[in-house]
Amino acid sequence: MTPIPRRILWIDDEVELFEPHLLFLRQRGYEVDTTTNGDDALELARAQSYDLVLLDEQMPGRRGLDVLSELRREEPHARVVMVTKSEEDRTMVEAIGRRVDDYLVKPASPRQVLSVVTRLLEGQQLRQQRAAQDFASRFAQLSRMRAEADSWEHFFAAYDELVDWDLRLHQAGERGLADSVESLLADLRRNFGVHVSKQYGAWLGGGANRPPLSVDVVSRAVVPHLKPGKALLFVVIDCMRLDQWRTIRPLLGRDFDIEESLYSSILPTATPYSRNAIFSGQFPDQIAADRPEWWEIEEGSLNAFEDDLLREQLRRLTGRDVPVHYEKVFTDADSDDLVSRVRRALRGDGVVAVVFNFVDLLTHGRSESAILMEVARDVEALRTLTKQWFERSSASRVLREAAAARAMTVITSDHGSIHCERPVTVFARRDATANLRYKFGEDLRAEDRHAAFSVNDESLLRFPPGSLARNYIFALEDHFFVYPTKLREYQARYRGSFLHGGVSPEEMILPLAVLTPRSGPR
Repeated sequence: MTPIPRRILWIDDEVELFEPHLLFLRQRGYEVDTTTNGDDALELARAQSYDLVLLDEQMPGRRGLDVLSELRREEPHARVVMVTKSEEDRTMVEAIGRRVDDYLVKPASPRQVLSVVTRLLEGQQLRQQRAAQDFASRFAQLSRMRAEADSWEHFFAAYDELVDWDLRLHQAGERGLADSVESLLADLRRNFGVHVSKQYGAWLGGGANRPPLSVDVVSRAVVPHLKPGKALLFVVIDCMRLDQWRTIRPLLGRDFDIEESLYSSILPTATPYSRNAIFSGQFPDQIAADRPEWWEIEEGSLNAFEDDLLREQLRRLTGRDVPVHYEKVFTDADSDDLVSRVRRALRGDGVVAVVFNFVDLLTHGRSESAILMEVARDVEALRTLTKQWFERSSASRVLREAAAARAMTVITSDHGSIHCERPVTVFARRDATANLRYKFGEDLRAEDRHAAFSVNDESLLRFPPGSLARNYIFALEDHFFVYPTKLREYQARYRGSFLHGGVSPEEMILPLAVLTPRSGPR
């Protein structure tokens, strides 16, 4: 089937001088109509749909900017390139303000014009073709990386690259090849679960070769950038996966130079454990030894002391009392007050710690809301929602305040989430915890032993002895736990949900980013 040629309208009172440019475009398959004034151009645009308009700024009669305004009213999404003799910043700023797609200064060569036309009309297709070619050339190596991964470094590297490929292929519109990435991720998930099941005890037992863990975040990323008399912003976005971070990272590039590394959440990959480990720098058994009363309260209340934990950790690490200003943000309802408080705190000393819970609330709320389930139906949709939230959020405003104050900034997450598709029956007593990705209790057993990481010794998890239960199980890959008495109800309700608490790269392998304001040190 012969493709329909792209149509271009070139408006210029000296259009006859551009015959070489017109020939150059037509030889490459574009249909080009010309006119010498704005009124005739608007009549042509009303009678014929054009893929691109090349518009001279200085013409007798209607100025190019006036024609642009009329075009925008009648065809809001028309692609327009302004062509002008003027190199004045004022002209360029006004044209960009009126939403031109590009700007050329005369004399522009045929090659320059073609370059702009190609980018605007063929750019998406070219990016798609390049992404497909690059992925095809890399596929064999990715498959080998996934198959041969036998250390945490290998798993981190493979997951890191697969996340980037997933993002790039989706952005290029290559859904078929993105499915190939998902197939590689599924295999990596399975192998990662086996690896963690075998090595987790050694990671927490002081083994020489373990990944950076939740307990290392502050010592590795916060303390090295603390300076007396200067504030550091420490942001934790609850339940943010690596791919969600990579989606919002480009929005910060104008204000910050970004240095990114990866670390692993402890188990369970759930806020009461993983985030307490970040703020305390301690495993659960160490926290319980200092504050045994905490383990008598409900699990959901275990994160009520993060500011105290952070102060104590900073004192241990630095040998001095470091001022801590702490905020926990659930909604943007009072964002103006939040931003004002953070702005004042950034003028001082110490650590300004802010926890944003929106992504976690979105993830949990999705399981309970048919509307959210429809809006965030898959991983790509969840990333899109995360970006849309961030662009308009108090989190973005707080980070801009840090850039303006030239404050070093650290951003991380306490755990991620996994899109769960496969239920696995679990047998448990009534006292078992309710989470769908991990359970503590007596006589716990998963029907499919390959779907769960089972632990019968709390010391392997660095839990306080005898404090919670005798058995612990964590869901592997994209499984979630259902009870035999509520099998159909749980399957229907939670299949396709984003859950956390278990063992998967999406939940455990997390971003740890250090942001340096581009304006330099204060």
